[in-house]
Amino acid sequence: MQVLVHHIYEYKKGLRDLVLHTMPRTQLHEAERRLQRQNIAYLVQPLSSTQVNIFFGRPECLGVIDRIGLKPLYCYTPEEDFILGIMLGYDRKLQCERFLRMRPKPAAKVAERCASAH
Repeated sequence: MQVLVHHIYEYKKGLRDLVLHTMPRTQLHEAERRLQRQNIAYLVQPLSSTQVNIFFGRPECLGVIDRIGLKPLYCYTPEEDFILGIMLGYDRKLQCERFLRMRPKPAAKVAERCASAH
């Protein structure tokens, strides 16, 4: 719970627009109570019978997560993973490097077709 309290503090101070917090399912009720008491929007993503993810922060950021879908993070496309990392405040250069590793270069024919469309 100490880490959750710290994440809430960072959000309230404007250091983060979106937080992803993984926690034991047994602490979910207390976490929801704290977030509701402070009027902080959140989404819960079950991970397993013992763990959950809680996304919380600005409603606009949660709207993006909602549109992407509450699916396991390993199911995110490279583009979705990149967007999430940027919204969570991860280092942009490292996120770009991660994206380039995850997304292979497009086939030459696809690149040519797209270039000729402009």
